[in-house]
Amino acid sequence: MVREKVRVSTRTLQWKCVESRADSKRLYYGRFILSPLMKGQADTIGIAMRRALLGEIEGTCITRAKSEKIPHEYSTIVGIQESVHEILMNLKEIVLRSNLYRTRDASICVKGPGYVTAQDIILPPSVEIVDNTQHIANLTEPIHFCIGLQIERNRGYRIKTPNNFQDGSYPIDAVFMPVRNANHSIHSYVNGNEKQEILFLEIWTNGSLTPQEALYEASRNLIDLFIPFLHAEEENLHLENNQHKVTLPLFTFHDRLAKLRKNKKEIVLKYIFIDQSELPPRIYNCLKRYNIHTLLDLLNKSQEDLMKIEHFCIEDVKHILDILEIEKHFA
Repeated sequence: MVREKVRVSTRTLQWKCVESRADSKRLYYGRFILSPLMKGQADTIGIAMRRALLGEIEGTCITRAKSEKIPHEYSTIVGIQESVHEILMNLKEIVLRSNLYRTRDASICVKGPGYVTAQDIILPPSVEIVDNTQHIANLTEPIHFCIGLQIERNRGYRIKTPNNFQDGSYPIDAVFMPVRNANHSIHSYVNGNEKQEILFLEIWTNGSLTPQEALYEASRNLIDLFIPFLHAEEENLHLENNQHKVTLPLFTFHDRLAKLRKNKKEIVLKYIFIDQSELPPRIYNCLKRYNIHTLLDLLNKSQEDLMKIEHFCIEDVKHILDILEIEKHFA
């Protein structure tokens, strides 16, 4: 098992974009390769990337339309060529780009006659339209066409349900997926005595992001999903060592620091580094990542501060207190 790790780490994987084009404002295409891979790895990566590209990347779309003048979804309005249902379907196709993390409101207010397109949507500052020419409705008479819109960023596909309908508010099937399609293929070849593979990835997007951006987002999301497994052994060891958990009363280090300052030992603590204390490696690494380098740094932190450290628990704080009690006498 150790030999396998060394073998993989010494082989340098390289990726490259071999083709990139924009067929239209709402259709981008990219083709990428990753090599050299060992036999079987290309299929493993290809399947995972395709699922991540289609299901894990967030997108922005219109999820609801509001108008008190519309009696129901399948009604028609005098002066508008399309039915309400057709207008909602057209709004579903509008491609938006944003980084928003909550629901935002938008609106359309146009006077006919004339065509209503995506460029007539009044958007919040954090949202932009990919294709302003997308058709929404055709006003055949001099009427006012005013509706409110709800915009949301999410992932996957959400189908409207009947109980989501409210008076004057109509949900729209939400297609949050910016990747329209993704395929992978494999080319195998022999390099010396070893069989290796090249992975080919094809990505089509709706224009709200490029295929290369989609590849980056999918890769990052996959890494985030697997990070907990990297700490599995550490967490199991931690659980074994803490079968009998002890709940400590709420406390802070500030009282102890005040006493030390009163005894004029603050300067001494400033020059005692935590690596000089008998801290377990895991606790030591956690403190270093949190920019705690000396005992004075440690004493300046409250229990709440320490509990914010990733992979830190109340038993670790108790262990630190025991160390501090010893260090205090020698400072």
